Amino acid sequence: MKRDSKRQQAGRGRLKRSGRESTMLWTVLLALLVLLLLQTQLCVCLRELRAAGSSSPPSRSRNATQQRLPGAIIIGVRKGGTRALLEMLNLHPDVEVAKAEVHYFNMEEHYRRGLAWYRAQMPFTLPGQLTVEKTPGYFASPQVPERVWEMNPAVRLLLIVRDPAERLVSDYTQVLHNRVTRHKPYQPLEELLFRQGHINPAYKALQRSLYHQHLDRWLDVFPREQVHVVDGEALIRHPFPELRRAERFLDLPPRIAPSNFYFNTTKGFYCLLSAGGHDKCLDESKGRPHAPLSSQAFRKLCRYFREPNRLFFEMVGRSFCWC
Repeated sequence: MKRDSKRQQAGRGRLKRSGRESTMLWTVLLALLVLLLLQTQLCVCLRELRAAGSSSPPSRSRNATQQRLPGAIIIGVRKGGTRALLEMLNLHPDVEVAKAEVHYFNMEEHYRRGLAWYRAQMPFTLPGQLTVEKTPGYFASPQVPERVWEMNPAVRLLLIVRDPAERLVSDYTQVLHNRVTRHKPYQPLEELLFRQGHINPAYKALQRSLYHQHLDRWLDVFPREQVHVVDGEALIRHPFPELRRAERFLDLPPRIAPSNFYFNTTKGFYCLLSAGGHDKCLDESKGRPHAPLSSQAFRKLCRYFREPNRLFFEMVGRSFCWC
């Protein structure tokens, strides 16, 4: 009996030692696993640090930037040169632009999403950089001036204008091109522009060219000094002087130079050259040949715009060589 008892005790001792050894083994394995995980994480961190060191300068890193509401908005006019103005302003190192038209203030489905959604459409900028957005549909939308004021009463507004008769024909040409591309019918311009030989005041493209009516709504909300008028024709012919005036209006240091522009003889207008040597021309839709309009119809259109143009010139304190 004593020998049996001793054998049982010896067996229990061996089981205890075996249990301790098993526990120690699992502990060692767990420790090794933790060390492997830590080593893997360390390698990832080192790779990220090396990548950050070899990438663009920290001043352009998203970690050092954030999305901000625009300090300036190009509000119009449609087919007046808003894309050209935006791309030219983007040459300035202190300017970042929203690449697409946001249509926040003039489209209810966007406006209902709130300022957080609007801010999320903006580019990443550093403190001190100016965010610029452009949506030419803002200018002629009655509800927009109040909404922009509520967003930021100090925002700078840029309005680029061109001959309203030429703008109307360009407006029609774009709509016609879009309809033809989708294989949809569209009326000739003179059928839309005239009713029984007289100008049709209900034609939307005509209404968009009545600059004085739309600007009057903006000046009911914003002081005149917060609206800068850009000559669209001058911007295309000689871009540098117009860009220098825009820089002054936006309180930007003069950084855009004549060397940022070169004339493209194939396209027939100026293209852009950034400080890094990258050139950019406006897309194929710019400079598209206008839809046909008889000279007699164009003269009638010019006569129609004489008084609206005069009122607009008085409002902005300058005149333009329009038809």
